[in-house]
Amino acid sequence: MEETVLVTGGAGFIGSHVSQELINLGYKVVILDDLSGGFEDNVPEGAQLEVGSILDYSKINELFTKHQFSYIFHLAAYAAEGLSHFIKRFNYNNNLMGSINLINAAVNFNVKCFVFTSSIAVYGKGQLPMAEEMVPMPEDSYGISKYAIEQELRATHEMFGLDYVIFRPHNVYGEHQNIGDTYRNVIGIFMNQIMQGKPMTIFGDGTQTRAFSYISDVAPVIARSIKVPGATHQVFNVGADQPYSVNYVARVVADAMGVELQINHLDPRNEVLHAFSNHDKARKTFGISDGVPIEEGVTRMAKWARQIGARQGTLFKDIEIEKNLPPSWRLRISESPR
Repeated sequence: MEETVLVTGGAGFIGSHVSQELINLGYKVVILDDLSGGFEDNVPEGAQLEVGSILDYSKINELFTKHQFSYIFHLAAYAAEGLSHFIKRFNYNNNLMGSINLINAAVNFNVKCFVFTSSIAVYGKGQLPMAEEMVPMPEDSYGISKYAIEQELRATHEMFGLDYVIFRPHNVYGEHQNIGDTYRNVIGIFMNQIMQGKPMTIFGDGTQTRAFSYISDVAPVIARSIKVPGATHQVFNVGADQPYSVNYVARVVADAMGVELQINHLDPRNEVLHAFSNHDKARKTFGISDGVPIEEGVTRMAKWARQIGARQGTLFKDIEIEKNLPPSWRLRISESPR
């Protein structure tokens, strides 16, 4: 009998790729997405899109009643770490309370396993390479909300027996990314700026480093985790090993897009300077091999980006705290979103 899976955020970047992988594995996929950061064009053929929010628990219960989901893959989130300091209420409503609605439904409807996409933002700074046995010390509201859900899944398993798998991906890039997003996904931001004839903008001197992960190194692992012995009740870092400076990535993107390197350095923002993870645990459990080199992954993404063209981003209009907000993120009346 064909099992039905719910993917939240399945019209978004990672979610759409996970949905495709699940379809390839023979599952019936239902996607719940409010399209705030995703696009209907991202929804893979064969998946059923339900437009709605994870904050709408009545909608969630309706879907669970109708489809009797065997598994949940929860990827819906507003994943802007830096901005989350300034939109705390919005962050916790979307990333924490929305997740709780899903966990409640998972228990009430006897879901077999809840797969949660967390983030390396839970680690904070000064813990390198980031490894699963480290004690999380998140530095921003986004990371705090993600770690709270990790803890909630553990508590829910102890109380109600809900099985779970937790992934902590990092700096994932590739096709279907929302390149119009102003606050996150620096490779997409660079490509969008280039296609608009603008210089690439970098906060600070660009020596901050990240291990950028191509989507094909992440989505298949998440999708097949529900059938991998030893994955249940575990936390896994997933993604690339090798960190690169943002300056280097800007050069790679310029080459892939076929333009001269033009960078506009902005004032530094409050962020973790260096972030990369250890993936020994995921390699052992999932048999992961070496991933796609950044030059190859960026070239693939650049080809896709040129096909879809530039996308117009908007600044977040409901900032809750203005103090210390980076000037480039400050909403001006002349550019107020409709």
